[in-house]
Amino acid sequence: MANSLKCDLCSKPATVHLTQIVNNKIHKVDLCEACAQAKGVTDPSGFSLADLLLKASLNPEPVGDGRCEACGFTQQDFKKTGRFGCPECYQYLGGVIEPMLETMHKGIAHTGKVPKVALERRSLYERLTQLETELDAAIKAERYEDAARFRDEIHQVRTAAAPKKGD
Repeated sequence: MANSLKCDLCSKPATVHLTQIVNNKIHKVDLCEACAQAKGVTDPSGFSLADLLLKASLNPEPVGDGRCEACGFTQQDFKKTGRFGCPECYQYLGGVIEPMLETMHKGIAHTGKVPKVALERRSLYERLTQLETELDAAIKAERYEDAARFRDEIHQVRTAAAPKKGD
């Protein structure tokens, strides 16, 4: 058997693997199917990973007096469920999650993913806007040679941005 991890509760082969980040530390629990069902792990809303962590010394008390004013959700609730109660929780309890995000990701702001084609299109659009601004400035300043160069470059960018057959 390729899986050499043992259940933390009974030492049978583990098939359920849980990870939680608490106070900027990663805690992992490996459970067999029977122990996972006994602890309610098969129902994601019915268990607390913090309750399963055998080796970790967790402080279950909330740090500070964080409570969402919209729904009453507390830091304790977040630590227990791993979820916020409502969208406003991010405003009132964001300090709880920011240290975790800083260690897990490049930053704390979600930037999302943009398809390569969209990035290229946006880059061409930004370049086109810049060239049109420079063209207007050159015409107003009566720099006609620069204006002609900007006009030609605008034409090249528009040609490159035009959809190709089959797109």
